[in-house]
Amino acid sequence: MALTVRERRLPQLHISLDVPSCAFRHPNPPVAAPASTSASSRADCEHRLSDFEKLALLGRGNGGAVYKVAHRRTGALYALKVLHRGDPAGAASEVDALRRADTSPHVVRCHSVLPAAGSSGDVALLLELVDGGSLDAVVARRGAFPEAALAEVAAQALAGLAHLHARSVVHRDVKPGNLLVGAAGAEVKIADFGIAKVLSRAGSDSCAAYEGTAAYMSPERFDTERHGHADPRAADVWGLGVTVLELLMGRYPLLPAGQKPSWAALMCAICFGELPSLPDGAASPEFRAFVAACLQKDYTKRASVAQLLAHPFVAGRNAAASKDALRRMVAGA
Repeated sequence: MALTVRERRLPQLHISLDVPSCAFRHPNPPVAAPASTSASSRADCEHRLSDFEKLALLGRGNGGAVYKVAHRRTGALYALKVLHRGDPAGAASEVDALRRADTSPHVVRCHSVLPAAGSSGDVALLLELVDGGSLDAVVARRGAFPEAALAEVAAQALAGLAHLHARSVVHRDVKPGNLLVGAAGAEVKIADFGIAKVLSRAGSDSCAAYEGTAAYMSPERFDTERHGHADPRAADVWGLGVTVLELLMGRYPLLPAGQKPSWAALMCAICFGELPSLPDGAASPEFRAFVAACLQKDYTKRASVAQLLAHPFVAGRNAAASKDALRRMVAGA
C-alpha cells in the first residue's frame, strides 16, 4: 500500500507567475476537428475552462485538484489540474518544469495553461489523460507486481528521469502515486510536478528545500543542514528505488507491516534502518542489486540514472515479456 505522508512545505522566494494560455503545444484530439477550421492554432490558444466538462475527480491535494474532463466540442478527454495561487512560486516552478519536459513519452504532457474564470487567481493545467491510473492504485487492486513487470516500470521511469535531468529538472517526489500507466499497460509516465525544481545553470542547487512526501525522501533530504550540498538528482533515484521495492512487496517497504508512518519512524527507518530482507526466491539477484544501487544511504555512492539504465535488471530484461507482464497487471486492475 502506497504511503502518502506529506510534510509541510517551507516558504519559498516569491516569483511572479506569468503564464499565457497558449504556453504549450496543444493536443491532437482523438475526434477530428471540422475541415472548415482554418485557424486551428489560433482556436487552440483560445481554450477556456468553460470549454471543458468535468466528468470525475481524479485526485485532490494541498495545491489543488485534478479532474477528468471532456472537451465539449470534440469529445477529447484530458486531465485538468486546477492550481491554487496561494503558492505562486510553486505554480511557476511546475509550469516551468512541464514546459521543459514536454517532449518525453515518459512524462505526462501539459497541453495548455488556462486562467481560471473570475478573480480567484487560480490557474489550470490541461494535461494528458493517462487512463490506467497510478501504480499505487494498480497495486492496491492487484497486489504485488511480478519482477518482469517491474523491470519495465523501472526502464520507462528511468527514461523519463533521464529526460528530465538532461533538461535540469528534478522531480523530487518520485513514488507509486506519481507514476501513471496507460490502460493498455504499455506506457509508464511521470506525473505531478508540483514540487519539481529547475536547477540553475551554475549547478549550485542543493537539497535544502524540505518538501515532498516524507516516506519517499532520501536520507540527505531529511538532514538538509548536513547534506544541503547533495545533488538533488540522487534523491529522484532514491524515490524510484523505494517505489520499485514497494511494488514488489505490495506494501510500503521501509517500515514493518502495520507500523504507523509517523515522521519520527520514517526518519529513523530511512536514515538509519537497514533495507528489508526479502525471502529466498522472492527476488532475483539482479533485482536485489538494482534496489541496493538505488538505496545507498550515502548519496555519493548511489547509482546515477545513466548507470541504472545500463544495469542488468533493466538493460538485460526481455523487453517483450516485461511489457506483457505489465499489461497483464494493468488489465487485471
